[in-house]
Amino acid sequence: MAIGIKDIFSQHFGGEPVVCAFAPGRVNLIGEHTDYNGGYALPCALNLGITGAARLRDDKTLRLYSANFPDGGITEISLSSPLAGGWTDYPVSVIRTFAAMGYSIDRGADIAFSGNLPDGSGLSSSAALEVLTGLLLRELYGFSVTAQELAVFGQLAENRFIGVNCGIMDQFASAMGKSGCAILLDSATLGYSDAPFSEKDAALVIVNSGVKHSLASSAYNDRRRECETALADICKVKKISSLCALSVDEFERYKDSITNPVCRKRARHAVYENDRTKQAAEALRNGDLTTFGSLMRESHMSLKDDYEVSCAELDFLAETAWSFDGIYGARMTGGGFGGCTVNLIKKDRLAAFTGVVKEKYKEEFGIDAQIFAVEISGGACVINE
Repeated sequence: MAIGIKDIFSQHFGGEPVVCAFAPGRVNLIGEHTDYNGGYALPCALNLGITGAARLRDDKTLRLYSANFPDGGITEISLSSPLAGGWTDYPVSVIRTFAAMGYSIDRGADIAFSGNLPDGSGLSSSAALEVLTGLLLRELYGFSVTAQELAVFGQLAENRFIGVNCGIMDQFASAMGKSGCAILLDSATLGYSDAPFSEKDAALVIVNSGVKHSLASSAYNDRRRECETALADICKVKKISSLCALSVDEFERYKDSITNPVCRKRARHAVYENDRTKQAAEALRNGDLTTFGSLMRESHMSLKDDYEVSCAELDFLAETAWSFDGIYGARMTGGGFGGCTVNLIKKDRLAAFTGVVKEKYKEEFGIDAQIFAVEISGGACVINE
């Protein structure tokens, strides 16, 4: 049996924690790279994530431990220390964000973490860690902070301190997830609605490619700049707040105003993906998994050809899934250049799907793919563990 977070805390810090909490990872069913373009995404929180336990100290020292990096031991950091460049930058950045937003943090803390999200899988372990840290801070210090604010603070931490210009979707799904439902999130307004997902006949399956190419973080920022360039060009002929404020018809009308062909491709993906996401949410609400699956496939092809964030491993996994008897849909998910595919398959075909994908992927790349069926869970919460 896995050791609980209370026991992990006691082993390394002695005594009992004051609060324990959980924050889930997320998978995005469709709506990739739309959140920072003012569009819709359709993520859901997972029953995989990160647990944390914390206790206040009487000095200004942070002591952080992660069971996922046990060789690193306990890291001691002053509240005023600069970022060090490792995993501890994420919780420290959230603490800095709280302070920047006017929440007084004048005492340190002992915090232990333990997660079951595959590292580098694209299931948003960083967002889960950020939201979890925010929740622990809220409970430790008695701050009056909503779940939605936890998401915003997590995004700000990543933007301002980590240096990744991510949108809000990952943190929002982790903080605001609802069991049995995907979330149709309007990143422009943070308005959202539920899209119920019936798990009676369909299984949601994650396939981890086991690769994460080194250009992922820098390319993410490149894509954002390319979209900003496209937006600036379109605004010369039509004033809009974001690329995803354009309908598909409007994009086709104004696309030639984007002078750089690469930036035009990036914008095309954003606009069409936004439209696909709205259609997909409606299909999910109607129980139309065939249409939903077709939209997933279109999304992958757009990410491959227009946004150019896929890779050989992800393409192979998606194509293998598409040829499988019993699949509704499959696509890469997350930022790209490695990580995972998300697959929607008939429940009675789960074992066969696992066997086929494992065998073919191993034969092609020599890599053992991790495959796991997941459940859609609620968002970050305090736990008794």
